[in-house]
Amino acid sequence: MAPIEVGRKAPAFSAPDQSGTRRTLREFAGRPLVLYFYPKDDTPGCTVEACSFRDAWARFRKAGADVLGVSPDGAASHGKFIGKFRLPFALLADEPAGAKPPAICSAYGTWVEKSMYGKKYMGVARTTYVIGPDGKVAARFDKVTPEGHADEVLAAIAALGSPPCKATPSKSGSSASARAPRSPRTKASTRRASTSTRASKRR
Repeated sequence: MAPIEVGRKAPAFSAPDQSGTRRTLREFAGRPLVLYFYPKDDTPGCTVEACSFRDAWARFRKAGADVLGVSPDGAASHGKFIGKFRLPFALLADEPAGAKPPAICSAYGTWVEKSMYGKKYMGVARTTYVIGPDGKVAARFDKVTPEGHADEVLAAIAALGSPPCKATPSKSGSSASARAPRSPRTKASTRRASTSTRASKRR
């Protein structure tokens, strides 16, 4: 499936987190939700991205936003990843069911054909969605650059009160709903804040 366009209703989902608790989109109704898709636990780019969200966690909470990570890894893998890096948010286990692709990744258009060393395979395109309190996609970031990604996501959340604009490319390969003001840089990592649909690097 194609990625969900800004302004469209976010697809419902239901999946277990690292502790086996089933999480759904419905439980986050009425507040912003950051749903970020990443390829694999405890790999370099995915670790940088997760720690970017971790280091900005207080700012996400202040903005009233929740964060959920999604990958095809299982709950046990997620639990180790969270424990190793002290991640304060949940990770959803979107595991493939037999020959079927991961359900949430597929619904959000992040399960794509990739290539490495000439070999093609199916995997997760590093993508982040900001879902507004109304359950609609307020921003989408494609081909995310892990470093400083939290800043551009926070900028998109800050812009939720502004009238929506067309999705345009952002520095992080993103497709955000509105070109939001940039957030201040943090000391935790190199922050390259941006907002909308510009392509950024994969892991």
